[in-house]
Amino acid sequence: MNRRQFVGMTGASLTAAAAAPAAFSAPGADYKPGQAVMKAGCQRGSEDVHLALLARSGVKHCCGYPEQGPGGGFTVEAMQRLLDRGKKHGVEIMMIQLPLPSSTIDRAQMPSIMMGKPDRDRDIDKCCEIIRSCAKAGIPSVKYNMSILGVLSTEPVTGRGGTTARSWDYAAAKQEPPLTAAGPSPAPVMWERITYFLNRVVPVANEYKVRLACHPHDPGVPPKGFRGVDRVLGTVDGLKKFISIQESPYHGLNFCQGTVSEMLQDPGKEILDVIRYFGKRKKIFNVHFRNIRGKRDKFVETYPDEGDVNFFHAMQVYKEVGYPYMMMPDHMPRHKDDPGGHQAFSFTYGYIRALIQAVS
Repeated sequence: MNRRQFVGMTGASLTAAAAAPAAFSAPGADYKPGQAVMKAGCQRGSEDVHLALLARSGVKHCCGYPEQGPGGGFTVEAMQRLLDRGKKHGVEIMMIQLPLPSSTIDRAQMPSIMMGKPDRDRDIDKCCEIIRSCAKAGIPSVKYNMSILGVLSTEPVTGRGGTTARSWDYAAAKQEPPLTAAGPSPAPVMWERITYFLNRVVPVANEYKVRLACHPHDPGVPPKGFRGVDRVLGTVDGLKKFISIQESPYHGLNFCQGTVSEMLQDPGKEILDVIRYFGKRKKIFNVHFRNIRGKRDKFVETYPDEGDVNFFHAMQVYKEVGYPYMMMPDHMPRHKDDPGGHQAFSFTYGYIRALIQAVS
């Protein structure tokens, strides 16, 4: 072998090494049953001012958002810059959001996926490339939504200290217009579109060892649907079916405890066994640690310490199953004197950290 051949092969090897998937541990290996290994986390932003707030609050992990640019914000380079910014503040970026948020279908970045349009393959290919880029940059998980209706709400209610809180009352909700841009979307149609997506992305997640965390439908609705949509990920049975579509340790849930509580008739009693079911199967990849007062089809969101679910008992179950990832505040009550929500979220960061210490 001459010098030119050697240098060429060495350069190619370095390029291949730079593009190789990161060496993430398998999700099953991360779980430590009986140990309090969960982490306080956040998903509200990853700009410097927010990362500094997290650092002051003792929150060392978060979901980040790469800066948007010519590459759409999802290039390996953009993700590496995001990781570097987190390191500067002592905050680890554990996850990013795929361009499949909880918005309504008419505001969706990739509407074709949940509308079943022919160009959905193009958008799914983009999601697959983002998963590959996450692995190459060193981000071990992504979260996403499979939504048409977005987050459904009725009139907000007044909470403690003059706050306003999101509520949902199915009986009072107006189904206007009667159909969304997706048209009639009964359960078979919804499952076909969800399954089509999973059949394409889960094999990529398996290859690159990136966890896929899907958020349930918020809130669930009766089987007859709402505005023509059957929210199949709005029941516990629906979530059980969802995780079984692809048998993979990298296919699981962004387990919104608030949303799952909204599926139940008696959340305070039922939620603990639901956590156990998905936790023992190592299918919880992120937790939105949110409380409600009420039950299926009629509830109001609350601060974590005043809802129907005892959060200390819930945290004990996360320890029991050995859940190892982030516990995030979500949907906090709002107040005019706290327009950015920093007071409400800071309160909850401290509450979550204290509960983790208590069960430790």
